[in-house]
Amino acid sequence: MTKLRSKDVARREEKGVGRDYSEALARGLAIICTFSAEKRRMTLSEIAREVDLPKATVRRTLITLEQLGYMRSEGRLFTLTPDILRIARAYLTCNAISDIIQPACERLTKTTDEGTAAAVIHNDEVVMIARSVPAQAALLDVGIGFRISAYNSALGRILLSDKTDDKLAAYFAATPLKKSTPFTITDPEVIKDEVLAARKNGFAYACQEAEYGYHSVAVPLRKFNGSMVAALHIGTRIEKVTREEMLSHFMPMLMEEAERLNRQLI
Repeated sequence: MTKLRSKDVARREEKGVGRDYSEALARGLAIICTFSAEKRRMTLSEIAREVDLPKATVRRTLITLEQLGYMRSEGRLFTLTPDILRIARAYLTCNAISDIIQPACERLTKTTDEGTAAAVIHNDEVVMIARSVPAQAALLDVGIGFRISAYNSALGRILLSDKTDDKLAAYFAATPLKKSTPFTITDPEVIKDEVLAARKNGFAYACQEAEYGYHSVAVPLRKFNGSMVAALHIGTRIEKVTREEMLSHFMPMLMEEAERLNRQLI
């Protein structure tokens, strides 16, 4: 068995993982996750710096991923292949919620001509599980699997509203609140008030906090027993639709669609 580096031993102890924890698998997934819209192609050295691993370890992992079809080399550069979507497909095909919600997003987009999405909260981040946008506004980097912070988005705040007060306090204690735009609220008490208002009112609204020039409204999606399983939102540019229109026109449409979905979420 390969001897672990002192860094890896310390990291394992910090995470509290046991002896059966697979460092090789963790490293492979870490390497996959370094790629993004800003880093579509990287050299071996760049990847090694990103994941803080020796070049030899990264090289072996890249060769393995390439042989499995998940990675492609172009000279000194490495990039992901479409086969990487097989991993996402495994989740989506096992998650009936996505299958139910995707048509709803498409209906809303067709009716409103605006982008719609559904998301869940995972590791205190909002993760898109369904999305639909008008053809002329399609964005490749804001699709299924895209992640955003929970504290500064309508989707995130409605999802956070389902946490107990204790868990909400723990979230704010552990989460660095950073500005994504000049309008992002970073005062935890103010954000908490927004979350509690979302819990009371059954919807959340955020304006230019996650992305400059955009605002959105979101509502919860619940199972028959009342437990929240996801959130549904409509987002658009502020010059196209006013706040009043968002709340008086789009929000009731979201609630109507959510009510229809709630009867299907078992």
